[in-house]
Amino acid sequence: MRIIFIFSIILGVLGCTSATTNEKTSSTQYLTVLHTNDNHGRFWHNEKGEYGMAARKTLLDQLRSEAKIKGHAVLLLSGGDINTGIPESDLQHAEPDFKGMSLLGYDAMALGNHEFDNPLSVLAKQQNWANFPLLSANIVEKSSGKNAFDAYKIFEKNGLTIAVIGLTTTDTAKIGNPQYIGHLEFKDPVPVTANLAKEIKAKYNPDITIAVTHMGHFIDAKHGINAPGDVTLARSLPANTLDMIIGGHSQEPVCMASENINDDSFKPGLACNPDQQNGTWIMQAHEWGKYVGKAEFKLENGELSLLDYKLMPVNLYVEKTQADGILKEVLANEYIKPDPSLKAFLAKYQAIGAKQIEGTIGSVDARLEGDRNKVRYQQTNLARVIIQAQMNVVGADFGLISGGGIRSSIDAGEISYKDILKVHPFKNRITYMDWQGAELWDYLNTVTSFPADAGAYLQYHKLSFERKNGKLINVFIDGKPFDKSKTYRMSLNSYNASGGDGYPTINTLKGFVSTDETDAQALKTFISQHSPIKAAEFAPK
Repeated sequence: MRIIFIFSIILGVLGCTSATTNEKTSSTQYLTVLHTNDNHGRFWHNEKGEYGMAARKTLLDQLRSEAKIKGHAVLLLSGGDINTGIPESDLQHAEPDFKGMSLLGYDAMALGNHEFDNPLSVLAKQQNWANFPLLSANIVEKSSGKNAFDAYKIFEKNGLTIAVIGLTTTDTAKIGNPQYIGHLEFKDPVPVTANLAKEIKAKYNPDITIAVTHMGHFIDAKHGINAPGDVTLARSLPANTLDMIIGGHSQEPVCMASENINDDSFKPGLACNPDQQNGTWIMQAHEWGKYVGKAEFKLENGELSLLDYKLMPVNLYVEKTQADGILKEVLANEYIKPDPSLKAFLAKYQAIGAKQIEGTIGSVDARLEGDRNKVRYQQTNLARVIIQAQMNVVGADFGLISGGGIRSSIDAGEISYKDILKVHPFKNRITYMDWQGAELWDYLNTVTSFPADAGAYLQYHKLSFERKNGKLINVFIDGKPFDKSKTYRMSLNSYNASGGDGYPTINTLKGFVSTDETDAQALKTFISQHSPIKAAEFAPK
C-alpha cells in the first residue's frame, strides 16, 4: 500500500497542476486542507459517543495548531448536504449544524442536493447562520441565466492565493423538490468549471485551484444511472485546471488500492490513499463527520505535491478480536474529548429537539426495513406499511412511493416519533389521483420501468405487475385484473406527484388532490392505531 501511495505522489508531481504555470511562486510553501461532507443533521454524537461536532472541534483545533507549527496555511471545506437525517436537526432547519460549522471555522462548502429539501427562504436563513460561503457555480436562475449562489471564493492564506469553486450534482434537478427548485437550472459542471477556471486564472492567477463538490465519487467514472461525478469532472477538464476535488454526495471514504481500484479493506484508523485522475487529487471523508480528512501539500517552484493524507476517525469504534478470541468493539483511535464550550452550545439545541420527539407511539414485532441498500433495490415491508398508511388517509385502491423517499429503518420494539421522523424527514404532503384506467396504464408503464440502484426505484402496495420486452403486462390492483374502463384512486406523496425523482408530473392534472396531511403524520397515526404492528403481514410476496 505504501509503495502505491509513493508512486501516486510521484504521479501527482509529474502530472502538471494549475500551479505548474504559476510564475509568481518560487519559494516552498505548504497547505493543509481539512474536509468533511454529508453531515445530514449529525451535530450531536450518537448513542456510542461517535462523531459529533464538539469532538470534531477538538480535533480540528489540534490539527490547526500542528499545521501552524509546520508553517502551513489551513483551509477547512465541506462537501455539502448539511440538511436532513436526524429529527433533532430537521425540526430546527439545521440551525445547530450551520451555527456549529461557523464555530468550527469552516471556510466554504458546496451546496448539496439536500440543501434544497426546504423552501429557499430556509436556505437563506442557513446562509445567515453560516459565516462562510455556500458555493455552487453550476446553479443558475432560468429566467436570467445568472448564478443563483456564489460560484467561488478566493482565499489569501500565508502568501498563497487559493481559488475554491463550488459545484452541485445535476441530479438535484431530478431528486430535489420541484416546488422549491423549479426556477433553477443545474448546468453541466464540466464546461462551467472550464470557463470559470480560465476567468479566475486571468483575474487572480491563483497558486492552487480547488473544486469543492457535491457530485459523488464513482470508481473509474462508472456512475451508472447517477449524474457524472468527480472522476468524470477531473478527466473531462483540460490538464492544469484543478489541483484537487474535495467531494461529497456518494457518502464513502475515497480510499484507493491502486489505479481505479477501490480499497475495500479500509476501516477506521487504517491508511487511506486518495484517488487521482488527470493530475487532480480527489478526496471524500465518508459521512456524518465520522472522519476529518487531512491533506498536506507542498508547493515548490510552481509544482504541487501531496505529502501526506489521512482520514482521521472521530471517536469511531471498530471490531477487534481479543486474546480470548471474542470480537469486541474498541475505539479506532485515542478518545477525542468533546470541546466543552461547543458541546454546551449544541446541548441546548439537542434538548429542544429531543423534547419535540419524546414518547412512544407504538411498537412492531420485527424490523421494518428502510435501509438505503434495500429500499432502492427491492420491495420492503416498511415501504408497504408507509404506503398503507397513506392509502388510509385518502381511501386509495393502491399506492406508490419512490425508494429514495424512505430514509431509515424501524427496529423491532417500541417506536418513537423520532423513529418516524428519521424515516420521513421531508414533510411531504399526502396526495391522491383519481385515474381513468387508460391514462393510469400509461403512467404505470413509466414508473414501473425505473431501475434498481436509484432513488426513483418504485415501491408499491396493492399493485402487482410484470414487465416483458420493455412493456407492462399482467397488472392487478388489489388482487383484481386491471380494467382500463374503471377509475382507480392512487396515493402518492407531493414530492413524486410534482415530478420528484423523475416521476411524471401529475399535480396539474384533473383528478389530482393534495391533502394537508404529511407523510410523517400519516405513518404516526397508522402505527399508533394498529400497534403492535406485525411485520410479516407487510412482507413483500
